[in-house]
Amino acid sequence: MKNNTFIYLIFGIVLLLALVFDLGMMSKRNSKVTIKKALWQTVFWVGLSLAFWIFIWIQKTDGLATRYISAYLMEWSLSIDNIFVFILIFSFFRINQMDQGRALLIGILLAIVLRIIFIALGIGLIERFHWLLYVFGFFLLYTGIKLFIKKEEEEYNPGESKLYQWATKIFRVTREHKPGRYFVKKKRGIYLTELSMVVLMLAATDIVFAVDSIPTVVSLVRQSANIPFTQDEIMVIYSSNIFAVLGLRSLYFLLKGAVAKFDYLQQGIAVVLVFIGLKMLVEFFNIEISIYISLMVIIVAIFGSMLFSVYVKKKETSEEDITVQ
Repeated sequence: MKNNTFIYLIFGIVLLLALVFDLGMMSKRNSKVTIKKALWQTVFWVGLSLAFWIFIWIQKTDGLATRYISAYLMEWSLSIDNIFVFILIFSFFRINQMDQGRALLIGILLAIVLRIIFIALGIGLIERFHWLLYVFGFFLLYTGIKLFIKKEEEEYNPGESKLYQWATKIFRVTREHKPGRYFVKKKRGIYLTELSMVVLMLAATDIVFAVDSIPTVVSLVRQSANIPFTQDEIMVIYSSNIFAVLGLRSLYFLLKGAVAKFDYLQQGIAVVLVFIGLKMLVEFFNIEISIYISLMVIIVAIFGSMLFSVYVKKKETSEEDITVQ
């Protein structure tokens, strides 16, 4: 058996067993996801992702393993940004906590299927039209600068989104509160419930964020712009994406009460996007930035911005306490 085939087989088996374990033991229908359960689920998915990183290190090379962990951390940090939108979606549709876990799981699984398709299309386009890398580079550079200087973001309103307006025109949608049900049968036919709309909105939100993340990960993983994608690189792109997205659900329940504390996270993400954009553009001059430098930039920017956010919050709280006294 070829080495690549062995790795794909192991990845598929591990992923299948992990999903069965998550669905059967940790995500029972109509069960509330507590902070403790979310913590164990997060440890489970992060641990599984790190185990696969070690597996790649042993089976392949340390360079490929470093590219995998860099791509995974990048996807993981961008996933935290999704949580803000997820909270607004659940609040708008008035989904209780008993139904949130299952809705998130279905929405994320749908998002994974769509990501697999988009990644395949993206790789095919880049292979055929190499100049698209520079277009993505300018796009990430523009997005990063815009995100960095953005001070106040307009609150996202799911009811005003184009997807929601399109879905309500195409499908029969009921706003009746039907806990645990995705479809209801009425005299005029089958209607989508609020839970079905939530699943669509969650999947669409992840795809919107993927517009930034997929070019970023492709740039991190691809060793050289002058040669086609290798099977190893394609495997790393898919696996890092899938592991990061699957861990998003538990991360949501773990951090939904704490995301407001990371005020400067968007600046950290912006720095990484600008760096990756520049990394893609300088390849035009045959300048290749080491993956180890990219990994350090990701770690320092993301975790540095989170720590700085917590520091500023504590400082503001201390100043308020002194003022009150």
